[in-house]
Amino acid sequence: MTDTAVIDSTDTDTIIAEIATALKARGAVPYLGPGAFALLPEADCPIPHTSLELAQRLNAKVAAPGRIRSQLTAVAQFIESRRHRKTLDGILNEIFKREVPATPVHAWLATLPAPPMIVDVWYDNTLESLLTAAPDRSWGQIQGLSHPQGVGEWVKYYAPGGAEVEAAAASGWETLLYKPSGSAAPAGNYLISDSDFVEILTEIDIQTPIPAVVQERRAGRSFLYLGCRFDQEIQRTFARQIAKRSSDKHWAVIEGELSKNEARFLELQNITRLDLPLDEAVRRISEAMGAN
Repeated sequence: MTDTAVIDSTDTDTIIAEIATALKARGAVPYLGPGAFALLPEADCPIPHTSLELAQRLNAKVAAPGRIRSQLTAVAQFIESRRHRKTLDGILNEIFKREVPATPVHAWLATLPAPPMIVDVWYDNTLESLLTAAPDRSWGQIQGLSHPQGVGEWVKYYAPGGAEVEAAAASGWETLLYKPSGSAAPAGNYLISDSDFVEILTEIDIQTPIPAVVQERRAGRSFLYLGCRFDQEIQRTFARQIAKRSSDKHWAVIEGELSKNEARFLELQNITRLDLPLDEAVRRISEAMGAN
């Protein structure tokens, strides 16, 4: 694996060219995290762009004990246990069912030439709105469910207009938008509390919660992580399991210092890091796609 500490400008250009080539060949899967929203001016972004910020928003509605206030899944579990799941879902709807300006990353992903799959792990519907606005797009989405929402199901399938469809429809979508954590739209599905994750983590190692069409479309493909950090175990587990049995070559745009856990994760998963600002990386990848 490339030593990210010693990548020079020539290496960066080479890596960007590799990513551009893979995207043009439909051989790469963009994996989008909430960090992309940090590119928006604070006044223009009504939703949180980190797990900590979301935990703080939840605490502002229902104050959790001090020892867990920075832990998103624990805060969500506290609200679910003390105030009922409907209260938790209602707060999340209030936070995420808003019109959010597209970041440069979202706008770029929506213009890519028919990627086979895009993974989006945050709860907003920004990318769905952009894809829906493109009438020539063939796409649909799969959303993860909490236990109360799922009633024995791990996911639900939605057509571009938001209508729920059968799993068989997904095989006909040119682009699959996979939202493993759920989304505010169209139905307010949220995988967020401790109990949600306890259930899914007992099965995810044997891939039961990962839809078959997702497993098919990741096969042989690389992942490109954008706006993601891997300093929490759940983040690493989901990224590892969603990319399981894919290519052995991946990339992540992460600027600045890595935690020890992040550095170890990138090494183990053979993820080459681009230490660039996210907007710059996307601009350069886009330019490289047009040049080759």
